[in-house]
Amino acid sequence: MFLTKKHISRRTVLRGAGATLALPLLDAMVPAATLLAQTAAAPKQRFVGCFVPHGMAPGYWVPEKEGALPAELPFNWKYLEPFRNQTVILSGLHSRSAEPPPGVTGADHWVAAAFMSANKPKKTAGADVYNGTTIDQLIAQKIGTESLIPSLQLAVEDPGANSSNCGEGYSCTYTNTISWASPTSPLPMELNPQVVFERMFGDGSTIEERAARRKRDASILDSLSGSLSRMRTRVSTSDRQRLDDYTTNVREIERRLQIAMKASTVAPEDFTPTGVPQTFDEHIKIQFDLLALAFQADITRVGTLLFARDLTGRTYPESAAPTAGFHGVSHHGENPRQIGELAKINQYHVKMLAHLVENLSKKQEGDGTLLDHSLVLYGSNMGNSNQHVHYDVPHVVIGGANGRVKGGRHLVYPTKTVPTGNLLLSVLDKFDIHQDTIGDSTGRLEAL
Repeated sequence: MFLTKKHISRRTVLRGAGATLALPLLDAMVPAATLLAQTAAAPKQRFVGCFVPHGMAPGYWVPEKEGALPAELPFNWKYLEPFRNQTVILSGLHSRSAEPPPGVTGADHWVAAAFMSANKPKKTAGADVYNGTTIDQLIAQKIGTESLIPSLQLAVEDPGANSSNCGEGYSCTYTNTISWASPTSPLPMELNPQVVFERMFGDGSTIEERAARRKRDASILDSLSGSLSRMRTRVSTSDRQRLDDYTTNVREIERRLQIAMKASTVAPEDFTPTGVPQTFDEHIKIQFDLLALAFQADITRVGTLLFARDLTGRTYPESAAPTAGFHGVSHHGENPRQIGELAKINQYHVKMLAHLVENLSKKQEGDGTLLDHSLVLYGSNMGNSNQHVHYDVPHVVIGGANGRVKGGRHLVYPTKTVPTGNLLLSVLDKFDIHQDTIGDSTGRLEAL
């Protein structure tokens, strides 16, 4: 059999009128008779960081035993059961960075920004905010430089003002973003999936071109049909199927964005930004689907998502507690019924996380799936929110990180002893970023 070294570059993109389409990893991008790991097409690591405020319902999330995860996970983690073998639940960690510095009052609800920096933010309501570089940005500096977008910061709740006092002398900046490029450079979280989509695929188009295309319900793929047809003739049957699946996903997201745009402009008094779905359920799913698509096409390798802002009273009609306001029910007064309602919201949030995880698990890339090559960090900076305690906080790590994380385990740490900074330091190690410390870290989680 004759083997050729001719192949398509991993950086191949298709360009049309006001559109750029990055491609998923194809077999044609791997030189013949060459190990995948030795090529530019070798699967790259990805990172996702997700933050949820208000902790988790006590009694509903900690597995009974340390070690191997049981077949049936605790109530809050139920939707991660299909991915149990790639899941690590961590209990006992202490989010010291969410507590006020000695002699200073009022951190607590105002420091979501500490989640991925393990640093106590400076108490200020002015422009002189100071936090710490977050691990997503450290990872983006390491693995995101070859991507079109070094990192994506996503949100599903309107942050409102970004500089006013959100409470007890702390700037809203600390609540509105979990991603910081430097201790003084907070990054905005993008609420509008239409904006995210255009960043991913609309390179070269003008605002007017994009508006006209949306108005006539046209797809960015329409101007690429010729290029896609020619590409299909150059690749194998399996690659053609991969291209078809990928472009189908692009069209499906465009369809959902068109629905969201029309729904958000029905009533003049509705100030929902164009392209933002009106329900939380559809909003977070389309944000996660965009992130998975960006990973598949190597548009970005790093993403973060802020599930909710502290003190949010949002209800989740699609959950099993459709009328319970998130912050209100988090102050459950140790009432078993209220704790149960909080647990239903917690479980629903994890169900949304599982939507992303499932998507990554279905996307084949080289010698595995996107989930095999990703590390997803999900957690909160509170334990029992009724008491506003920041020890025994819930965290979970999902994915294989290119074989660097062993799943199917429950890691237990002594209460009030191990800071969350130790987890962040260990996550950085998985991306070959070796630091002595980060934030309040005192060492590494060797078991991870």
